[in-house]
Amino acid sequence: MNSPNQHLPSVELFNLTGRTALITGSSSGIGFALARGLLGAGAKVILNGRSAERLDAAFERLSGESTLYKGRIFKSSFDVTSAQASEQAVEKIESDIGPVDILINNAGMTFRSELQDFPVEQWHNIMRTNVDSAFFVSRIVVKHMITRGQGKIINTCSVMSELGRPGTGPYTASKGALKMLTKAMAIDWGKYGIQANGIGPGYFKTELTEALVKDEKFSSWLISRTPAKRWGNVEDLVGAAVFLSSAASQFVNGHILYVDGGVTATL
Repeated sequence: MNSPNQHLPSVELFNLTGRTALITGSSSGIGFALARGLLGAGAKVILNGRSAERLDAAFERLSGESTLYKGRIFKSSFDVTSAQASEQAVEKIESDIGPVDILINNAGMTFRSELQDFPVEQWHNIMRTNVDSAFFVSRIVVKHMITRGQGKIINTCSVMSELGRPGTGPYTASKGALKMLTKAMAIDWGKYGIQANGIGPGYFKTELTEALVKDEKFSSWLISRTPAKRWGNVEDLVGAAVFLSSAASQFVNGHILYVDGGVTATL
C-alpha cells in the first residue's frame, strides 16, 4: 500500500493548518511552550488547566503575542485527574469547538522524598496527575478519533521513564508507567489510524525546576552530565511536538522521542 504522504511536499508534512490540539496542563511551562509551537505550525489550540485564573492569564498572553493566532486559541478548565470531569469536558469541546485531532497529555507534578518517608497521599497525587489523567482524557478523545479514522496522541514522558535519581522514586515510577501506557495505546489504537507517541524531556528550565536551576551544585553536575552542556529550554521541545503531531510521523507509533541533550546516551 502506498503511503498517504508520498506526494506531499516535505514542508507540508509538518503543516498543522486545519488541525485542533488539546494540550492538558498548558497554563505554563512545557505545555504553554507546546501550545505556542503548535499555533505557530498552524493548528488551533485548546489550553487546559485546573486553575481558571492561570488559564485565563495564559490565554490572554498567547492571544496578545500575534494577530495570526486570532480565532485559533481556546481554553477549557477542567480537572484531568477526574474521569467524569474529563469526559464531560471532552464531549463539550467536541460539540462546541470541534474535533480534537491532536491530544497532548502534558499535565504533571512531582514531589521529592526518599521512599521510606514518602507521604502516601503524595504517591497517589503523582499517579493521578501523571498517569491516570492521560488514561482518563485519552479514552474519551480516542473514541472520536476512532470514528474519524485518524488522530495523534502525545504523552509527555521524561528521561525518568528510563532513568532514576535519589528521592524521585514515585515520579520515576509514574513516568515509566506513562511510557508503557503510550506503547499500549499504540498497540490497541494503531489499527484505527491513530499514532500514540511520547516526548521524553530531559532537564528543562521551568517553574517546577526553578529550585534546581538555582542550586549551583546540582546545576553544575547536570551540565557536566549532559553532552549538550546546558539545561534545556522549553522551546527545544517544539520541533518534536510538531513532528509527532503532523503527517510527518504517520508511521511512527509507540515511540518515545527523548529530547534531553544526550542525557540518556551516556553514563
